[in-house]
Amino acid sequence: MEQKVAIVTGGTRGIGRAIVERFLQEGFQVYFTGRSQESVSGAAGGIGRVCDGSDPAAVKELFETVVREAGRLDVLVNNAAITRDGLILRMKPEHWDEVLAANLRSAFLCSQAAARPMMKNEEGGRIINVTSVVGVVGNAGQANYSASKAGLIGLTKSLAKELASRKILVNAVAPGFIETDMTKGLSDEVRKAARDMVPLARFGSPEDVAGVCSFLAGPDSVYVTGQVLHVDGGMVM
Repeated sequence: MEQKVAIVTGGTRGIGRAIVERFLQEGFQVYFTGRSQESVSGAAGGIGRVCDGSDPAAVKELFETVVREAGRLDVLVNNAAITRDGLILRMKPEHWDEVLAANLRSAFLCSQAAARPMMKNEEGGRIINVTSVVGVVGNAGQANYSASKAGLIGLTKSLAKELASRKILVNAVAPGFIETDMTKGLSDEVRKAARDMVPLARFGSPEDVAGVCSFLAGPDSVYVTGQVLHVDGGMVM
């Protein structure tokens, strides 16, 4: 069988890096993106590419290069995201725009670029959007981030309906509190309060999220599309 090919955006660290490593273990040829040459060069495993996911020309070039080099595209994971937190009365318009561009516009552009080569695959393809529990329940001080992640859920459901006839399955994964660089910076008090919100009473790991992405990219999810799978220890039920 021809080796399957995946693109993971924001694959240099945290959840994205765990997804890259899991896909490599499962035999995928994996391309991943980062913001700088230093970041993609410093990540072991996979083929790194610098790409601004909010730039249509850069996205077009990335996907054309991958398909030219690898001959196909089977899985896209839209994982790249940034935060610019702040209460709504103090939030700068540029911080709203930056987050929506990096988190939502990039997923739209990458999904659009991925759909055409996936349509050429006899077995179709998979698009997996990494959203967040705050896209479902909201979070004070993160109106821009929450809106971008809620938008990803709407994008997921719309694309699932549009692309189902072409055997392209589109799903979302909604992590809760995961042990990443972002959560490591929280104070002990905040971490305890966060853990108290989780029935399993612990933070998850990037590998927990990668495992669910592996399921959605694999053969056992052939009848699953348009869904949001929560990886949050029961935080949102």
